[in-house]
Amino acid sequence: MSVQVKICGVTREIDALAAADAGANAIGLVFWPGSKRAVSLETAASICAVLPPLITVTALMVDPTVEQVERVLGTLPINLLQWHGSESPEFCEQWQRPYIRALPGSDSGKLESVMAQYPNARGFLLDAVTNGQFGGTGHCFDWESIPSVRSRPIILAGGLNPANVAEAVMKVRPSAVDVSSGVECSPGIKQPEKIKQFIHAAREAAEA
Repeated sequence: MSVQVKICGVTREIDALAAADAGANAIGLVFWPGSKRAVSLETAASICAVLPPLITVTALMVDPTVEQVERVLGTLPINLLQWHGSESPEFCEQWQRPYIRALPGSDSGKLESVMAQYPNARGFLLDAVTNGQFGGTGHCFDWESIPSVRSRPIILAGGLNPANVAEAVMKVRPSAVDVSSGVECSPGIKQPEKIKQFIHAAREAAEA
């Protein structure tokens, strides 16, 4: 099997380039003000401007207003939307953009039910939610709680880093893995060497 890799919480042009150079499939830009990795539209535009053409640019949002989404989509070349709040299927789909639906890893037992509610989602991201923080917490959840038989693609996130991503890939067999704090030296500041190590470990495990 193969596994795709998304580097989330990118806040600088240099980190976006490091992710692309290391072979990442996608980067994530956070537009939730409650995140330490939130970026302005101006910063996001400068990041997008330096990316190679085939990198997927993902916009992460948490219960945004219609106006907020319109500003993001009207300003940036967003390829994929990532919904982390209580957004309804109708809200997620009205933008006519591919999207992924996030849910807490603790809700893994409800995965098939959520999949049925969002029939047009491209995938479902399982993440650790800690103290009201959506992503980038550095915490894992119980991978054993994820159903081994799944009808749709899942993206595994939550506490992944170069040291544990191989185990995660071999145990869960996700379609993709998503990392933020696990390749950082401080919130929003990525380390190129950690990005390389993470991607290498994930892909080597996927081929095992």
